[in-house]
Amino acid sequence: MSGGARRRLRIAVLGPVRAWRDGAPLDLGPVRRQAVLVALLLRAGTQTGPEQLLDGVWGANPPGSGRRVLPSYIYQLRKALDAEGAGPAESVIRSDRGGYRFADDAAQLDVAELAELGGAAQRAKEAGDLAAAMDRCSEALALFRGEPLAGVPGSFAQGERGRLTQRRRMLQHDRLDCLVLLGRSAEALDDLAAVVAADPYDESLMALRMRALYGSGHQAEALNAYQEMRERLRDELGVDPGAELRRVHQAVLRRDDQRLLGPAARPAAPAAASPAAPPARPRRPVNELPGDTGHLAGRERELALLTAPLADAAVSVVAVDGPAGVGKSALAVRAAWRLRDRYPDGCLFADLRAHSTEQRGIAPQRILRRLLRSVGAAESEVPDDLDELVAAWRAASSPLRLLVVLDDVLSAQQVRPLLPAGPGSAVIVAGRRRLAGLDADRRVSLEPLAAGDAVSLLRHVLGEERADREPEATQELVRLCDGLPLALRIAGARLQNRPAWTLAYLVERMAGDERRLGELSAGDRSVEAAFRLSYEQLAPMQQRGFRALGLSPTVEFDPLTPAAVLECPPLDAEWILESLVDASLLQQPRPGRYRLHDLVRVHARRLADAAPGEAGAARTAVLRLYLDAARIASDWGPDAFLTGPRPAAAPFPDWKDADGWLDAAGGELVDVVAHAAALGEADYACWIAEALSDYFARRGRYHECRTALEIALAHAEEAGDRRMPSALRTCMGVNDLYQGRHQEGHAWFTEALDLARHRADRGEEARALAGLGAADLYAGRVEQAMTRIADAVEQAQRSDDSWLVAMGLCLLGSVHQGNGRNEEALACFATSVTRAEKIGRPRMISRSLACAADLHHGLGQYGEARSFYRQAADLAERAGDVLLHAVLLTRLGSAELGEGNLSAAADLHHQALSQHRTLSPLTEPHFARLEMDIRYRLGRTYSAAGRIAEAREQFHTALAVPGAGEHPMERSQALAGLEECGAD
Repeated sequence: MSGGARRRLRIAVLGPVRAWRDGAPLDLGPVRRQAVLVALLLRAGTQTGPEQLLDGVWGANPPGSGRRVLPSYIYQLRKALDAEGAGPAESVIRSDRGGYRFADDAAQLDVAELAELGGAAQRAKEAGDLAAAMDRCSEALALFRGEPLAGVPGSFAQGERGRLTQRRRMLQHDRLDCLVLLGRSAEALDDLAAVVAADPYDESLMALRMRALYGSGHQAEALNAYQEMRERLRDELGVDPGAELRRVHQAVLRRDDQRLLGPAARPAAPAAASPAAPPARPRRPVNELPGDTGHLAGRERELALLTAPLADAAVSVVAVDGPAGVGKSALAVRAAWRLRDRYPDGCLFADLRAHSTEQRGIAPQRILRRLLRSVGAAESEVPDDLDELVAAWRAASSPLRLLVVLDDVLSAQQVRPLLPAGPGSAVIVAGRRRLAGLDADRRVSLEPLAAGDAVSLLRHVLGEERADREPEATQELVRLCDGLPLALRIAGARLQNRPAWTLAYLVERMAGDERRLGELSAGDRSVEAAFRLSYEQLAPMQQRGFRALGLSPTVEFDPLTPAAVLECPPLDAEWILESLVDASLLQQPRPGRYRLHDLVRVHARRLADAAPGEAGAARTAVLRLYLDAARIASDWGPDAFLTGPRPAAAPFPDWKDADGWLDAAGGELVDVVAHAAALGEADYACWIAEALSDYFARRGRYHECRTALEIALAHAEEAGDRRMPSALRTCMGVNDLYQGRHQEGHAWFTEALDLARHRADRGEEARALAGLGAADLYAGRVEQAMTRIADAVEQAQRSDDSWLVAMGLCLLGSVHQGNGRNEEALACFATSVTRAEKIGRPRMISRSLACAADLHHGLGQYGEARSFYRQAADLAERAGDVLLHAVLLTRLGSAELGEGNLSAAADLHHQALSQHRTLSPLTEPHFARLEMDIRYRLGRTYSAAGRIAEAREQFHTALAVPGAGEHPMERSQALAGLEECGAD
């Protein structure tokens, strides 16, 4: 899309949100969709992640579908806004690294015009062209068409609405001020009466009204207005008028035309000099900024935020934070150099040295003295007392427009005394900590560079030719440096000083965490030293928490991990985590989840290893947390695990909490098993893998299940628990059965049975027998299956293994049902339900009920089948088992068809199809088979209702499912359905 085509799109937000392309209005849809547009539009050019969008638009009440709702909103917005024929790369909304951004040159925005006109008004006023300034203010105010973002919901829109409303007030104030200064006070009075009535506590507006009244010849009315304001503030807010309003009052009393009406006013007698007159303005602007050196890679978005226009009527503060070595100082200095022309009275720089190795922190008195000297105060005029210094600095800076850069700041308390007082001045604060106590207009948090930007920096340091000779080593070096600019520069410096070294050689030297940080040191610069200074600023409990995080087996974690290590309540652990986020030692990728950058994690692990007594207990506590969660979440129930520690004081009230906690860990659960194995904790590796096998199977995550079990099996012979070699093989067999790999499962169960009998382990023998029986049953060896399953159930009943009894009786009942022994089958299913209810896991109960329902349905007892299916479907939904829920819904539909309830049957089959669509064909081996079954049942329902064409469509669709030929039974059913419907 060309730039001209983009500019034909215009979007207005200074009122109800509207859009036009080539002058024709566009339909932006419902207000929630407009809220998503606004959240992207007002961050134009900046990537916005899904969590940011959900939080800014839905807040505390996100949609049930979570981030999956966003693509549909983005699709509709692109459809409405994009030019005809625009592809994804030309869309006004770009997909970018997992998030979205509105292309910064894609549309004309009224807010951009507003900023441009506001800036022009300010420049004209500073140049003394009051008429032009007033005209620009009037043009800017004309852009407003009512309340900004009218009717748009969400916290982001609310915040922007407040900001734009405040901008409107400032423009009104500046326009009216220009009228007064031009000697047209009477014209300003009507508008002033309206705005003061709308905000009766705004002292700046009242001061302006008093000046306008005085300029119109109404001195007494101006004094009465002050008295009314004073009484209102005292009676309703309990405060006195501020300094500015008091000064205007005194000027009205003294008839100080010069102060009240500006330079154009008639001359007045000079007022007595104030005893506390500020130092004179320096004769020429001062620039104390450090040199803008070095290559700044990948910081375009952050630099744009730092250099974007700020409010002109007040002192603006921009805070930059980030971990050690991420490039905060370089970014702040680069931004200051770009901004320097906006600050005619100078640019000041102060390094507070909060993390200096040579001089830890500088007293504020010393910084203030230097700042005062920089703006022209004589040494004799600079006091010693801190309060007097602060007062002198504010007096000296009040008539000035300055840019002040404060680097390496530790706390908000350090910053507050150093803030200048001149309207329109700005302060850039850079430091490792997030200064929550500082009132900042804008905050920028720096993260390590993305891979491409990190490569760009390394190529700049080394030279493109040398870096490009070893592209793979360059990428690996960037990964080992974790994208941290300091690490990349140190690595580059080492290679510069050693021309004989290849990049691959340095990568080899950095292999292993124990050597990685040691190699990132050059001269007086060291990554580990930078991290250590951040660590040393922490309180003792925070330091211990940081060390604990180095022992986490996963990259991401929540408060339960440090809580387990520190043996403290989760709320206390969360406080520690949040304090580490504020110290820029920890990331928070989403609410409640935290992570360490790679190099920071290496440093934390080295600190933990330096305290071996503390580390050993901590590692066990973390592994125990994952083991307890996996066993509590398992459908087997914690009592079904015959060896290993029982979850006694686990922080999970029930299986649902444990299940949700494991869900939050995502794809890192296999890493926990690998971590335990690497530590030599073979028992924990095996126990965790065994317990997770059920969790993985329920989620259809069969590959992860196999990987975890393979890792554990490689260490099973090292485990003290001799049950593990057999138990893990049984788990492998179950995983194969879930995927329809019956022959492979049979082999695993055979090995497990041999090992269990060799050890005379009756519990594991029973489980291996049950698995063999299931494999035989699926292979059609019914008699052999019945013998093995019956033996397994008998042994399980003797050992009171409720999970195995429930599972085995379901299998045994299925054998009886296949042999026509329905009463025996029903008895098995009834006992299975009782045993499953004893465990209390809804999925187990659901499976047992489903077996009974299938039997009743096969006997034509549709009412009984419907009752069992409904109970089973509700339990499967409660358990979150999408596959089982879809199966039960479609079978319930068939029961409704048997009862003659055709409409209810069709609805249930459609619900089953909706559930099926949420499954992945890549991970769910029964995906195609289930779709064929549902469509066959739906086709039969349509056929019974006389809707023959729709029935044929379902049968044809079933036959067209990819891989349909691999499911002969379902294919035969669909073909039979077509035959019953007659020829097309």
